[in-house]
Amino acid sequence: MRKIQSRPDARRQEKLEAFDRLLTIMDQLRENCPWDKKQTLESLRHLTIEETYELSDAILEQDHDEIKNELGDLMIHLAFYARIASETKLFDMADVLQGICEKLIRRHPHIYGEVKAEDEEEVKKNWEKIKLEEKGNRSVLAGVPQSLPALVKAMRIQEKVRAVGFDWEKKEQVWEKVEEEMNEFHQEFNLQNDNVDNQKATAEFGDLLFSLVNYARFVGIEPEEALERTNKKFIKRFQYLESQTAKEGKKLIEMSLEEMDKYWEEAKSI
Repeated sequence: MRKIQSRPDARRQEKLEAFDRLLTIMDQLRENCPWDKKQTLESLRHLTIEETYELSDAILEQDHDEIKNELGDLMIHLAFYARIASETKLFDMADVLQGICEKLIRRHPHIYGEVKAEDEEEVKKNWEKIKLEEKGNRSVLAGVPQSLPALVKAMRIQEKVRAVGFDWEKKEQVWEKVEEEMNEFHQEFNLQNDNVDNQKATAEFGDLLFSLVNYARFVGIEPEEALERTNKKFIKRFQYLESQTAKEGKKLIEMSLEEMDKYWEEAKSI
């Protein structure tokens, strides 16, 4: 195993002192603040999820100041969890950090061992192989969190099975699958038919979405990010429509779709 050496870093001591300051403040808050004293691992969970989404928003907006702020918010949550666990001697921050360091070393044998990995794909395969060995050869999909949003979960499922060789060979094959699922959905949700079986149509729509996520993965698109960017674009354009019509004393509810579409087209050009 290669020896781990710290790299020269003019600010390393400053970083260590800042982290120590954070842990000190966390201890003081936990011991003295009425709100912080009441929190549990469970009560913080939904707040952490919210902070993660706020970080995601800042990244999509490429707002670097806000990214820095949101990372700070997440850091205090991590310190909070470790502090709460230390009170019942479950683990503390040192255990958390040493644990992730050991895991990173274990799962990067091409850096800290003798294994060779020539590209990103080999690194991923090695990672999944080592992870399976660590988990006692459970299912390849056991590490996919159940509470992930469905679009993200679909992507992670596909990445996991690809790491063990269960995947298409060419993107053209994946696109053929997309077209096949589109046809099956169309047949199930035939616009000429008023007696649609909603359960079957829903199942076929799910298959279609799954195949689209698969194609996105093949061509290097992050589907969750793509959809969120479209959401933001739609919101921006619709809010332009609202503001412009309000300036002219109009009410959306009283306007025709054709009238609204004029402002929509204007919004697309700005």
